[in-house]
Amino acid sequence: MAATMTSCSPFTKAVVSSMRKLYPEELADKSFDNTGLLLEAPFEPTRRQNNSVLLAIDLTTAVADEAIKRRDSAVVAYHPIIFRGLKSITLNDTQQRSLLRLAQHGISVYSPHTAVDTVPGGMADWLCDVVTGNFDSSQSETTMKPTLQPCSSNLYSAPTYPQSHSVPQISSTSSTQIPHSRSTIHPSPPASIPEGFEGAGAGAGRLVTFTEAQPLTQLIDHIGRGVGLQAGIPIAIPQGQSVDHIRIRTVGMCPGSGSGVLLRGDSIPDLLFTGEMSHHEALAATERGSVVISLAHSNSERGYIRAVMQRKLQEELSRRWESDRQTALKAMQDSAKQGGAAPSTDPVEEEVYRDASVEVSVSEADRDPYGIMIWRS
Repeated sequence: MAATMTSCSPFTKAVVSSMRKLYPEELADKSFDNTGLLLEAPFEPTRRQNNSVLLAIDLTTAVADEAIKRRDSAVVAYHPIIFRGLKSITLNDTQQRSLLRLAQHGISVYSPHTAVDTVPGGMADWLCDVVTGNFDSSQSETTMKPTLQPCSSNLYSAPTYPQSHSVPQISSTSSTQIPHSRSTIHPSPPASIPEGFEGAGAGAGRLVTFTEAQPLTQLIDHIGRGVGLQAGIPIAIPQGQSVDHIRIRTVGMCPGSGSGVLLRGDSIPDLLFTGEMSHHEALAATERGSVVISLAHSNSERGYIRAVMQRKLQEELSRRWESDRQTALKAMQDSAKQGGAAPSTDPVEEEVYRDASVEVSVSEADRDPYGIMIWRS
């Protein structure tokens, strides 16, 4: 049994390999980020988990509870729950407690973070699709209206949160997409792109340039639909201007905290679309004539994992797990024919490889800490 405790489960290994192929860790910003396999839960065949993965933006206590209840093999949490060095791991800290509980239940944690931001077809490009209106027209807009929950306040509703399950699937063939070109604001150095990886366009931030300037109000509608933010959109516009009269030619996009990407240089886009920007940075941008839309950090990220990442990981992981298990089963058969007694012939481990199921789900408990209470009047 000791041999099985030296690494995570075979399925978790396939999850990690799939994520690294889709979102190479080399593309992450290593100057501050901490990406990769952050928690490797030892494989215990007698108490094995399901062949399933739970996707989330933040690994909160609620998400950990969800993964434990589902008996997932791994949690893919976009934000790294371990960001800086730890001097101890105790039950007093809520994040560390979640890690200890997940390890206890055999659930590993992988965090891709800025690798998802920079990769072609990743989160930044998804924001481009959102702002340019690249939606599947079959999606019903009636599903995106907020449901106000009961609240004891006479003036305000209970907090509402973006309903990520209502986010339309991006359609690459949409005929309603506004004509535009897009480019990478800060391209990744060629040395950081893995050999054999299709890395054209990799880097931090995206710039959309419309063929013709577009009404700001139309772009706001696209953003509201794309991210599922029904209750309201925080926006900063230059004083003396009207939302109805502003037209936008260029849009700079950066998921998460985007000021370090979007505010560099002498000129900035007409619209800065990001998750987070400080008070003074927003003032500086509007003083320079630009508009800022800032969605409370993770609301600029969460829709991507359901609209794009879930499908990509399901496809890649299914292919990889089928290859891995066929290789392992063949090795077991060859060993049995030769009369060998290798650890791989353990009947419980063989059962693991005979399970062809693969499930990639998105957390229902994951949400931004901030909701919006709507004034009833």
